[in-house]
Amino acid sequence: MPLKKSELYASLWKSCDELRGGMDASQYKDYVLVLLFVKYVTDKAERSPDSLIEVPYGGSFRDMILAKGDKEIGDKLNKIIRNLAEANDLTGVIDVADFNDADKLGRGKEMVDRLTKLIGIFEGLDFTSNRADGDDLLGDAYEYLMRHFATESGKSKGQFYTPAEVSQVIAKVIGIAQAKNASQTIYDPTCGSGSLLLKAAAEARTGVTIYGQEMDNATAALAEMNMILHNNETAEIWQDNTLSSPHWINTDGGLKTFDYVVANPPFSTKAWSNGFDPSHDLYGRFEDGIPPAKNGDYAFLLHILKSMKSSGKGAVILPHGVLFRGGAEGGIRKNLIQRGVIQGIIGLPANLFYGTGIPACIIVLDKAHATGRKGIFLIDAAKGFQKDGNKNRLRQRDIHKIVDAFARQSDIPGYARMVSHAEIASNDYNLNLPRYIDSSTPEDLQDIAAHLEGGIPDRDVEAMGDYWAILPGLKDSLFTPLREGYSQVKVEPSQVRSTIFEHPEFEAFSQTIHALFEDWRGMVNPTLKAITPEVHPKALMETLGESLLATFKPSALVDPYAIYQHLMTYWVETMQDDVYLLIDDGWKASPELIPEDLVIHRYFPQDQEAIDALEAERDVCSRELEELEEEHGGEDGLLSEAKTDKGKLSKVSMSARLNDIRRDKEAAEEKKLLEQVLSTLEKASKAGKAVKEAQKILSATVSKQYGQLDSQAVKHLVVEDKWLTRLAEDVQAELDRVSQALTGRVKELAERYATPLPKLLEEVDALSAKVDAHLQQMGFVWQ
Repeated sequence: MPLKKSELYASLWKSCDELRGGMDASQYKDYVLVLLFVKYVTDKAERSPDSLIEVPYGGSFRDMILAKGDKEIGDKLNKIIRNLAEANDLTGVIDVADFNDADKLGRGKEMVDRLTKLIGIFEGLDFTSNRADGDDLLGDAYEYLMRHFATESGKSKGQFYTPAEVSQVIAKVIGIAQAKNASQTIYDPTCGSGSLLLKAAAEARTGVTIYGQEMDNATAALAEMNMILHNNETAEIWQDNTLSSPHWINTDGGLKTFDYVVANPPFSTKAWSNGFDPSHDLYGRFEDGIPPAKNGDYAFLLHILKSMKSSGKGAVILPHGVLFRGGAEGGIRKNLIQRGVIQGIIGLPANLFYGTGIPACIIVLDKAHATGRKGIFLIDAAKGFQKDGNKNRLRQRDIHKIVDAFARQSDIPGYARMVSHAEIASNDYNLNLPRYIDSSTPEDLQDIAAHLEGGIPDRDVEAMGDYWAILPGLKDSLFTPLREGYSQVKVEPSQVRSTIFEHPEFEAFSQTIHALFEDWRGMVNPTLKAITPEVHPKALMETLGESLLATFKPSALVDPYAIYQHLMTYWVETMQDDVYLLIDDGWKASPELIPEDLVIHRYFPQDQEAIDALEAERDVCSRELEELEEEHGGEDGLLSEAKTDKGKLSKVSMSARLNDIRRDKEAAEEKKLLEQVLSTLEKASKAGKAVKEAQKILSATVSKQYGQLDSQAVKHLVVEDKWLTRLAEDVQAELDRVSQALTGRVKELAERYATPLPKLLEEVDALSAKVDAHLQQMGFVWQ
């Protein structure tokens, strides 16, 4: 059976995590990822004789398999890895972890068992047969493990990984897709495990030349392995402190400059100037000012600027404090704004990153157009995310919205706007986003006059103007004027939803949205049915997503990014695995690709209806039994004596009770009830057996049907009945969301002002009078 991406990733993590024991995830990752690396290069060398990685004798994953169960397994693994490292100039990269460390891996048999099982996990994976090579299956598995290790490593140890979603945003906003050839360069001065660098480089259609530097030795090793796993064997990663010892230097002694620079440096590091004197910097990085001695945020930003070519573009992730802190940082910020090198700022949600929970921002840098720049484009994307365990995570819709807004550079109320340098100067060069973008939710004001006199304020009705622009007649069906400035709802609150759903304008609106989906369905249907082994799943998904978004962009009320997210979510949940199965196996029918219920719905609906009828009969009997037991099964009920020791009713216990009372003339009612229960039990049993037998027959029929499905039938079932039907349901869900939001608001306003205060007081007085009267009847007087 071909490999499923989701199953591969999940089983890898689950299996490896089970063997971790008490070891910290930040340490354990060094063992797991090295094994993944050795497995990958061994498989690749067997598949591709021209692989850039040489797998020497005594340095392959096959040698690791031979070491399973050996009492010297730890030492043997070290030697195997060392042989592979020495053959490829990877010493100090893949041989960092000690596989013979008893303190981490256990002693004696414990170590042997743990390492043997760990090798076994990877031994069972076969990547050589996967045809979707352009999708970096192993590299993606590496990324998956890195994300999970970062999650498990805690605040102080998870900084080696930049969330892939943030990397996607950066990759797109720096414009690397416009790179003209592979000789153009990209650089990350604090590259961590290389995740950000790789995401940015992957955006370049022509490829680019990759450079990186990372201070931590083990993390730099992860980056080098990550590059190789993502088919970037020529990438150059250097291990050292970027600020004190930058490695990439020109022949004239100055910093090497790059076409693109990206970075996610450690936030607000205190010891940033250790090892050099910023006031006498050899590379002239601090001409715009020297950052505070105990906060290195601007030190990294200035290093990035100095590392950019005069036509270069860059982006750096920094905490929000860089936007508004004063002192030395305020002076640097003013100089950078006046120089025009800041193209934009993107405010991100809090708790995205593994090293910190504080909100951060992306500062987009552009030297090419700095001279003529008159403003900075600001985006406040802090509210666009989903919860993901104990972290927040950007959805694909959030990413696309950010990238679209940045590309258009047009104002979006509450979200984005171009702010002139003059306006920024008038705010003393403070770039705190709330000064320029009000993203707060408008306060829902209470109207005192409406509470006193009744009616709904017209301003609240007009605030739903987006709906009335498309559904003007619906407004008149829901509201009618009451007095100047106030209206009232014409229907009962319970009828608001049906009034909306059944209104001709809403029906026409729904038909318009469904028509858009049908247009898209017709456009992508041939593409989906033409999936072959040559198709690259990620490219396919991008094409589908972009066309869907473009189709729904003109729609009103329905958020096109929400529709787009449905597709992205379904891709991850189902379509991705399906496409990989199709690439590997072709259009062949299988339960993994076509669930049984789809085959039944298409070919055997009457059989299913018959089973449904049998199940309904069985359920009627079950409900009848429940009712009888509830009514008569109590401590003094007629069925109390027929229960087992565990308080249950059974055929045996009831038959025994019947036998006990068969000659008792006073137990006629009990006997009648017991006979009724036994009869119902018998019916329920027969119905249950009939259901099981019918299901067994239908299942066998469906299994036979799989073998009779040709490729055209499979295409119809997968594309039409499975994929597109599900997405059509998602579109309907968005229509339902629109109607529910409008229904909820109308009912909220109607109920808020339903009873004016004077009437409430009258009702209170009436109730008080009733209470007083009751008290007087009981001989009490309320003072």
